[in-house]
Amino acid sequence: MAEITVFSPVADGGTSPAFSQEKKKEEIRVPPGQRVCQLCNQPNEKSKMKFETKAIHIGQDPDPVTGAIIVPIYQTSTYVQKSPGEHKGYEYSRTDNPTRRALQECLASLEEGRFGLAFASGMAAIATVLTLLKSGDQVVASDDLYGGSYRIFERVYRDYGLDFVYVDASDHRNVERAVTKRTKLIWMETPTNPLLKIVDLKKVARISRKHKTILVVDNTFSTPYFQKPLQLGADIVVHSTTKYLGGHSDVVGGGLVVSNKTYYDRLKFSQNAVGAVPGPLDCFLVLRGLKTLAIRMEQHEKNTHRIAKFLSGHPKVKKLIYPGLSSHPQHKLAKSQMGGFGAVLSFLLKSDLAGAKRFLRKLKLFGLAESLGGVESLAEHPAIMTHSSLPESIRRELGITDNFIRLSVGIENIEDLIEDLKAGFAAV
Repeated sequence: MAEITVFSPVADGGTSPAFSQEKKKEEIRVPPGQRVCQLCNQPNEKSKMKFETKAIHIGQDPDPVTGAIIVPIYQTSTYVQKSPGEHKGYEYSRTDNPTRRALQECLASLEEGRFGLAFASGMAAIATVLTLLKSGDQVVASDDLYGGSYRIFERVYRDYGLDFVYVDASDHRNVERAVTKRTKLIWMETPTNPLLKIVDLKKVARISRKHKTILVVDNTFSTPYFQKPLQLGADIVVHSTTKYLGGHSDVVGGGLVVSNKTYYDRLKFSQNAVGAVPGPLDCFLVLRGLKTLAIRMEQHEKNTHRIAKFLSGHPKVKKLIYPGLSSHPQHKLAKSQMGGFGAVLSFLLKSDLAGAKRFLRKLKLFGLAESLGGVESLAEHPAIMTHSSLPESIRRELGITDNFIRLSVGIENIEDLIEDLKAGFAAV
């Protein structure tokens, strides 16, 4: 049993988490007969593994019945019991499923967390985090964040009595100034979407601990290969597994990783109670994607650096934004807390909306589509597409203008990608 310090929510269901620290002794028990990752039960062996090895092996022992090297797709809704209440660890697939359990164990290991939870979408994961709160609680969030996050904050949960305050979190002092007695949760993205600002997670984590709040970090852009928020002080890590973790643009999913058992228990309860869980095929597809995450991210970033170099100083580019460039105002911070700079970059054309549309329509290899993180390159217009849910005044204030373009750089041949961009610029 391990003795740890936790922030404990009151368990009466009528209040949000109480943030007084208390010591708890924890013992995690496994139901008899449940399929369990053998490597997960050997902490020393698990801790010795490097990222690439974890992605292929954690949670993914050969099938105990057939010896299959790949985790099977357990396409079942329910499980036969030997006697009422006597089962092999599984009762109903909304509550748990062996394929999903394998994915959750692997996700947790890659983020260096203790517990993972998988969801039907990134938005389902976000909604589940918000079940930790109650009416009257306040969330301090990055002002530049995924449009879907803003939409669910403002158009769903504000109606349930939650309050949301948005700040430029690239300066951690803005976060501290925004915190009040009602603040129960701090929500960060880094790099932010789509302006690619960097948040100093260690400093924000200190603020969060000082004010006894929950720090949530959306790590979708960086992936655990390039950034591990839990190690920098975060309490909960959020992922859209649709993006880099799945990596092939063929699955929609989400994930949460935590190390605090109290938060995990509440989130696990909500996962089951709300029921926004992924099917076993979805879990299988994300597990497949995780196996090649490391090698894909290396190639993604390599291509992105080459494209950033091509765009830098281009006569039709007004401004280029990429944390991997020394010209980025927070390049040093990004370098200090990330193992790589990712594969998303943004730029402003020296043109108007009509010019931006001509540029995007001309592209052939860069698909004009929402989303990011697949092996294929994508281009999009945030003001019309991913961030259209933001009021125009807020988009204008943030700098998401009609000539703003976001690229998700894939792993195709770099020369082909650059030629495609040249064709786009020729149309401007």
